[in-house]
Formats: sequence, C-alpha cells, structure tokens
Amino acid sequence: MLEEKLFENREALLAALQEDCVAALQAGLDEREQASFLVSGGSSPAPLYQRLSQIALDWQNIHVALVDERWVEPGHAKSNQSFVEKNLLQHQAATAPFTAMKNSAGNADEGLAECEKSYQTLPSPFDLTILGMGPDGHTASLFPEAEGLDQALSTDALCAAINAHQSDVTGEYTERMTLSLAGLLNSRRLVLLITGDEKLQALRAAQAGDDVRTMPVRAVLQQTRVPITLYWAP
Repeated sequence: MLEEKLFENREALLAALQEDCVAALQAGLDEREQASFLVSGGSSPAPLYQRLSQIALDWQNIHVALVDERWVEPGHAKSNQSFVEKNLLQHQAATAPFTAMKNSAGNADEGLAECEKSYQTLPSPFDLTILGMGPDGHTASLFPEAEGLDQALSTDALCAAINAHQSDVTGEYTERMTLSLAGLLNSRRLVLLITGDEKLQALRAAQAGDDVRTMPVRAVLQQTRVPITLYWAP
C-alpha cells in the first residue's frame, strides 16, 4: 500500500505535497461539502502548513484535528495544538474549525472518553492524515513498547492514551493522546512525511522487519486498507 515519492530537495517535495493536499481536501469538499484534515506536529510539516494556510479553500468547512498531542496545556512550547494554530490556522485557513486533543482532565487516561467523543463528530472517514516518523520507528504517539501501545493497536476507538518510555525522541513529556491504529486507518489517504537520511534509514529498517511493538510505524506500513504515500527529501 506504500507509494514512494522521493525528491532531490525539500522545495520540490513541498510543491508536490501542497498540490496533493489541496486535491485531497477539495475532493472531500466536492463529495460531501465538508472535509477532515488530520495533522501532525514537528518541524517537517511546518512549511507545508504555512503554504496551505495561504490557499483559498473553503476552510470553514475543513475540519482540522490533531493526530497526537502531549498532555500539556495549550500555549505550552511543546503543544501541538499551539503549533498548528501558529502554522496552519492562519490567513485563509483561520476560519477552519479545529478539534483539540488536550482537555481539562488531569491526565490522558482520564481525558480519553471526552477526546473520543469529540473525534467521533469529525467528518468520517478523514480525507487526509499527515504522519511523521521518528528515528525510533514511532508514528503519531505510537511509541515503541509504550504503556498503552497494545490497546492503541487493537482498539476500535479512534483515540488512545499513551505513556511512552522517556528517551531523546520523546523528551520529558511522555504522556500523550494519539489516534489509535483504527483512528489512523479511518482515513482515505495517509501521507508519511519524513526528511533526512536518518529517518529514511529508519523507514528501511521498519520495512525489513515485522515486530510492531519495537517499531510501531510497521502497523501502518503493513496494513492493506488505506493507501499511504511516502514523501521524502534529504
């Protein structure tokens, strides 16, 4: 199910991916007069979101929601919600309705039911989901051997609570809310956006094995339900 699009530079990648995203979102709008756009944090998608924010789409009918979130308050330096508000929900896209993951619950486990209820109201299946991947083989907040990983991979719910093992990749904020595997696969299109040789090597390692617990991105790569396109540049 993986189509690979490898580019010589990031500018070429961004131009192609911007066009792909606009087409996917417009198709959703054309079909049901609304669309859903699930987005990840991180440095790689920031310039993509900035470009998309300038495009004259019917943003008031494009529902933007997070793929995953650290259990930190909005406004925190590590908040994906704040990242998306800063990079995507600006300019033309300022009118897009946004669904957050972080709520007032004391921890992700306690906030899961409320988060799930919110995500069940999104236009479904999601028209486009943007994923990243870490050098440890995580995607969304599906981290290797994390507390809650087995549940996240097996549940029928869209969302799952995760507590990752702290590492250089996770940083200090290990408590997360994430789309479950079922939530990720509740998408018409998945885009895996990675840059740099280290992550491409990690992807090749993931493709070479089958242990999902040690490299959870394998669960997405091995599935046969949803098309996934790799966008990579050095």
